[in-house]
Amino acid sequence: MNSFLFINRNLIFIAGLAIIILFVVLIFFKQFNLKNIDIKLTDKNVSNVDIAEPKFSINNESKKIYITAKEGNFLNKEEILLEYNVKFESNNFTIETEKVIFNRNKQTAQSKDKSLFKSDNSMISSDGFNIFDKGNRINFYGNSIIVLK
Repeated sequence: MNSFLFINRNLIFIAGLAIIILFVVLIFFKQFNLKNIDIKLTDKNVSNVDIAEPKFSINNESKKIYITAKEGNFLNKEEILLEYNVKFESNNFTIETEKVIFNRNKQTAQSKDKSLFKSDNSMISSDGFNIFDKGNRINFYGNSIIVLK
């Protein structure tokens, strides 16, 4: 009987040591993952925005103009300041800029920042624009460059 316990004592010692090592590795692995989660949470920029990635549209009888941005802040009940990668898209054109004031009720938009209008046959770079009449009219402001193809 003593020889049986003597042989198994080495196996029990090795198995116990393996379990302890596995447990220690598991604890360090979990700690490492928790530190990565903390780093990812602190890297995320949290800004004071009312709407994250807002999406709107200007509708009229013949077309729709879809508006997207990274951030939006309410200025009042009707107006929203859209910022960062603001894009107006329709079937006929796109306009890209950085800041736009969008009026939801009147379905108008205006910007005083550099903007780029692109369509199939033309491109307009300007210092700002105004979309009114439910998207049927667009005025470009400031120094503007028009390229016709």
